[in-house]
Amino acid sequence: MNSTLLVELFTEELPPKALQTLGNAFAELLSKTLRDEGHLTDNSVAESFASPRRLACRITHVAAISPERKIQERLLPVKIGLDSNGQPTPPLQKKLDSLGLGPIGVEQLETINDGKQDVLHISRTQAGKALEESLSKALEVATTKLPIPKVMSYQRPNGSTVHFVRPAHRLICLHGDKVVPAQVLGLESDRITLGHRFLSTGVVNIANADSYEAQLETEGKVIASFEKRKAAIVQALADQAAGDQVVQPEALIDEVCALVEWPVVYEAGFEREFLEVPQECLILTMQANQKYFAITDQNGKMKNRFLLVSNLLTPTPELITTGNERVLRARLADAKFFFDQDRKKTLESRLPGLANVVYHNKLGTQKDRNGRLVELAATLAPMCGADVDMAQRAALLCKTDLLTDMVGEFPELQGNMGEHYARHDGEHADVAQAIADHYSPRFAGDQLPRNPVGVAAALADKLETLVGIYGIGLIPTGDKDPFALRRHALGVIRMVIEKNLNLDLKRMLAAASQLFNNYPDFKIDLDGLEKFIQDRLRGYLKDQSYSTAEVESVLSQNPSQFADLPKRLEAVRAFSQLPESQALAAANKRITNILKKTEVGSSEIDTHLLQVDAEKALAAQVKEVEPLATKAFEQGDYQQALLVLAPLKANVDAFFENVMVMDNNEALKNNRLALLKHMHGLMNRVADISQLAT
Repeated sequence: MNSTLLVELFTEELPPKALQTLGNAFAELLSKTLRDEGHLTDNSVAESFASPRRLACRITHVAAISPERKIQERLLPVKIGLDSNGQPTPPLQKKLDSLGLGPIGVEQLETINDGKQDVLHISRTQAGKALEESLSKALEVATTKLPIPKVMSYQRPNGSTVHFVRPAHRLICLHGDKVVPAQVLGLESDRITLGHRFLSTGVVNIANADSYEAQLETEGKVIASFEKRKAAIVQALADQAAGDQVVQPEALIDEVCALVEWPVVYEAGFEREFLEVPQECLILTMQANQKYFAITDQNGKMKNRFLLVSNLLTPTPELITTGNERVLRARLADAKFFFDQDRKKTLESRLPGLANVVYHNKLGTQKDRNGRLVELAATLAPMCGADVDMAQRAALLCKTDLLTDMVGEFPELQGNMGEHYARHDGEHADVAQAIADHYSPRFAGDQLPRNPVGVAAALADKLETLVGIYGIGLIPTGDKDPFALRRHALGVIRMVIEKNLNLDLKRMLAAASQLFNNYPDFKIDLDGLEKFIQDRLRGYLKDQSYSTAEVESVLSQNPSQFADLPKRLEAVRAFSQLPESQALAAANKRITNILKKTEVGSSEIDTHLLQVDAEKALAAQVKEVEPLATKAFEQGDYQQALLVLAPLKANVDAFFENVMVMDNNEALKNNRLALLKHMHGLMNRVADISQLAT
C-alpha cells in the first residue's frame, strides 16, 4: 500500500545559521535512499520541515514493500568462470554460493563483453524489501551524511555514546497512521513529538503523516515549515512597518527564522539622539548583536523605531519590548561613544599609528603598505581620469580608520567609517568617497567606486594585494583563499572593463612588483599571476553570456588590456554568424599549424615568385583587403575589421587546393609561407579565429 511517510527527529536547539541547510539535506538524503531502495514512485514528493528543535521530512506515495526487481549480477570473466569444456569452474561456483544461488546451469548464464573481455552475468529476481528495513538504512545515511558544521558527542541513558549535531530525544516514523519500527541515534520510533516550549501543553500525538503540519500548528504552536515560517515573518514585518521600509537582509531573516517556532513581530524604539550616529553603525549594531530589523522611511533615512521577532505570543508585549529596548540602548550608547571619541582625532593624525599594525610579517606594516598604495595610486590616477593629488591623498588615508574605536568594534564598517570621519575632517568629497570605495567591489555584483579617485585607490589596493600576497607564495588552493585574491582579481577586471580604462595589466603588475624589492621573501612569478587573473577574466566573460569558443578566441592572445574585450567579443560573435566563418576559421587553424612547424622569416611577399594562379589571386586579394581591415582595426571598429575578411574564403580554399606550400624550391616555399604568415597576422589581430573552428 502506498501511503504518506513522515519522519521527524526531535532535538535540542539546532545551530540557526545551518538549520535550513540541515533540513533540506535531511529530506534529500532520506528520499534518495528510499528511492534507491524502490519505495518511491514517479509521483512521490518529498517535503522538508525544519524548526529550532526538529528536522522532519514528509514523502508522498511510499510503498510499504518495494516491488520485486530484476537485477543482473556480474560474476567472473569467461576464461576464469568456465573450463575448457565450457563447464563451471570452482571459482565460479564459489561466487554463486556467496550470492546464495547454489548450483546453476551454464544455460542460465549470460556472456557480456565489457569492452575488454567476455564476462559471465546472471539475471535474477530480487524480492521486495519491507519499509521497516529500508527506513532504518535511510535514517542511518541521513544522520551520518548531514552537512553538520560541528558534531557533538553525548551519552544516551543506556550509556552508549552518540555523535550528532545536537542531542536527539524523539523519533517519529509514520507510514499513513501506522508507526514504522525504526532506530537511529539510540532512539526507537513512535508517533509522539513536543510542541512549543511555552505556548503548547508539550506532547503532541501525531495521528497520521498527513496531519503532521496541521497538528503541530494547532496543538503545538509550531510552524514546522521553514519556508512558511519565513514567509510569515516577512509579512508580519511589513505589516508592523506600516508603510515604512524594513532593512531585512536575507541572511538575517533566515537566521531569525531558525530561532523561532511561532514568530511574533513586535515594535520598539530608541532615543532620537542616537540617529546622530551614522546609520550603518546603528543598523549593524541591531543586526549583528540583537537580530533586530531597522526601519527607514521611503528615502532610506533611518527612524528611531525597530522591529524584533519573538518566539512568544503574549498579552503584555511591553515586557518584551522594554527589555529589548534597554539592551539596544546600551549597544547604541557604545556606538555613539565610539563615534564621538573617534571624531576627536583626524584621520591624518592616526597615520603614525599604522606603523604598529602588521599587514603581513613578510610584507611589513600597514604604514609600509600605505606608502606602496600612494605610489601606485599616483601611477594609476591618469589612467582613471583622476586628480593625482587627490588619488594619493585617498590612498594615504584609506587605512587609518582601522585604528578607530568604531572599526575596532565593527570591522565590517572599515572604509564606511573612514568616509564619515574624512568628511568631518574637511577632506575633499571625492577623497572621502574614495576612502570608502577603495574596498569596492566587496563581493560579486557589488557596485564599483563612485568616482575616478575611488577607482584609482581601489585599483591600487587590489593590485598591491594581488602582487604582494602572490609574491610571498600565498596562492589560493581549492576553496581556500584567505586573502580574497580571487575577489581582488575580479574587482580589477570589472573596474578596467566596466569603467573602460586604458590600463595595461602587465605594466601595472610589473610596476607594483617593484615596490616590494626590499622584501627578501618576495619572489614574484608575474606570468603565473597574469594567468591567475586571466582565469578570473575567463569566468567573468563567460558570465556575460559569451561562449567558450568566443572567449578563448580573444584570451588565447594573452591580452594585457581588457577594456576593449567586449568589443572584440561582439566582433567575433558577428563574424561567427557569417556563412564563410567556419571555412576561414578552419583555414586559419591549418595556417597556424603550418607556421608552428616551420620557421618563417619575413612576411614580405615577392610578387615575382608567385607562379600558380591561386596564390596570385590570394596575394592580390590580401593586398586589397589589408588597408580596409587595418583602417577599421585602428579605429576600433573590430566588427568591420573581421567582416572585410569574408571575401577571402574562395581564394583561400583555392590556394590550399591548388598550391603546394612546402615546395622543393626553397624560394617558392619561403614566399608561400610569407604569404600565409602575412594573412595569418591580418586574420588574428582582433582575435584568434581558429578557435571558432568546430
